[in-house]
Amino acid sequence: MASPDLPAHPGEPHVAGLAQRLSWVRAGVLGANDGIVSTAGLVVGVAGATTSRSSLLVAGVAGLVAGAASMAAGEYVSVSTQRDSERALLEKERRELAEEPEEELAELAGLYVARGLDPDLAQEVAVQLTEHGALAAHAEVELGLDPDGLTSPGAAAVSSMVSFTVGALLPLLTILLAPASVRVPLTVGAVAVALALTGWVSAVLATSPRGRAVARNVAGGVLAMLVTYLVGALVGTRL
Repeated sequence: MASPDLPAHPGEPHVAGLAQRLSWVRAGVLGANDGIVSTAGLVVGVAGATTSRSSLLVAGVAGLVAGAASMAAGEYVSVSTQRDSERALLEKERRELAEEPEEELAELAGLYVARGLDPDLAQEVAVQLTEHGALAAHAEVELGLDPDGLTSPGAAAVSSMVSFTVGALLPLLTILLAPASVRVPLTVGAVAVALALTGWVSAVLATSPRGRAVARNVAGGVLAMLVTYLVGALVGTRL
């Protein structure tokens, strides 16, 4: 939060945990993107082999459930490992602060000097921050961590599962509800639009060129659908 003595600049959110929230948003967008591409490739591949709506439903739902579960489990394990590492680093910092307070104070001042502060000012800042909250000060400067804002494995797993499911529903519902004669091209079109949107959002969050990101995302998804459709058609003719 911005200091009450300093005017806030419009469009510049001074909110604790902003970087972490942006990280969750980015993870959600990528999860939805995975759901779109993987499910679209699966159902379009099945559509290349058969026109049976029941076969499409079974394959699509199975792919959605398996993908969502896999995403949730993978995210939970990954974030749990990250959280364990963060906790270990914070515990080490607590121990050092308890056993070597003077050395830690000097280290903190040195880090601020390395960031461009005058040595006397760096020492004053280090002293004041240590008095206010030594662990938080060291965690932020040394480790880039917020002791009160560690990642949550459960939240990451749920977010990943939900975002994947939402993304997967688009191609699944499109191919199931569309008439058989146009289900594949209609699904490809809907997926291309959705991938353009997720590519644009990803580029905005990463502050990277948007046109390139959109083109890359759409091209990759369309290529995946083309390959699976051709494989499905080839296998379908042999069965």
